[in-house]
Amino acid sequence: MNRILRAISLATIALAPLSVSFALPPQHDASNSTAVASEASPVPVERVFDLPLSNGSHQRVLYSAPTSPKAIIVMMPGGAGDVGIERDGDLRHDNNFVVRTRQLWVSRGYAVLIPDAVDGANLRGMRSSPAFAALVGDLVSFAHAKSATPVFLLGTSQGSIAAMNGAAHLDATQLAGVVLTESVSRLGGSHETVFQADPQDVRVPALVVANHDDRCSVAPPEDAPRIAAAMSNSPQVRVLYVSGGVEQSRNPCGSLTPHGYDGIEQQVVDGIASWMGGIAVR
Repeated sequence: MNRILRAISLATIALAPLSVSFALPPQHDASNSTAVASEASPVPVERVFDLPLSNGSHQRVLYSAPTSPKAIIVMMPGGAGDVGIERDGDLRHDNNFVVRTRQLWVSRGYAVLIPDAVDGANLRGMRSSPAFAALVGDLVSFAHAKSATPVFLLGTSQGSIAAMNGAAHLDATQLAGVVLTESVSRLGGSHETVFQADPQDVRVPALVVANHDDRCSVAPPEDAPRIAAAMSNSPQVRVLYVSGGVEQSRNPCGSLTPHGYDGIEQQVVDGIASWMGGIAVR
């Protein structure tokens, strides 16, 4: 764990100009990107970028965007954070809410940036650290380099810890707002919650989304008002409740359950997009 935290603490993304070339050299550099055709979607391509870090490792991200995005959402996946983004755009783990809904977001005019775990590290227990906040800040900077549009953070479950932590260390000139969905608010196996991610330092608009039917023990929906209240310096905090979902997993904290909005993705995306639209036009 100490080795991984030390690696992240050195992880500053080099934001060199990025190419959108389809022909890629084998080496990693700031212009490495792989274009992936996207089927049945208004987005022309999905691109994979390997962003060089100062410690010699690389942060792999998947970027999906319409032609002229109205905003960019930097997604913070839950669980271990390992999406398994391949160079050709294939995803080994694509069940997470913020990953499997990316085309819903693109169809609404939003670009989506999804980071993988650096070198496949398990991110549990690391997301509330200052080092991880810096990494989230670098991802936001990369998003700004892609398009001169508002940038939001959106985290789900364990990923909400990362989103809260990032938002606590960014100001309104860098971040339009933060969305926390089915947030981990009680201690479990990761030994961290959103309350350890400096919520009092969030100074951008915030939306807390909670599913009445979530049965995940570390993310009870009744904690949503407490999460909202903890962001005491945010200029605007709203709680959005939803209901429903399909139980495809015996793990109530799994992605294909009400905790992961399985079966109600459209409802949740519509609610968040409506809130974002109101924030982005201000």
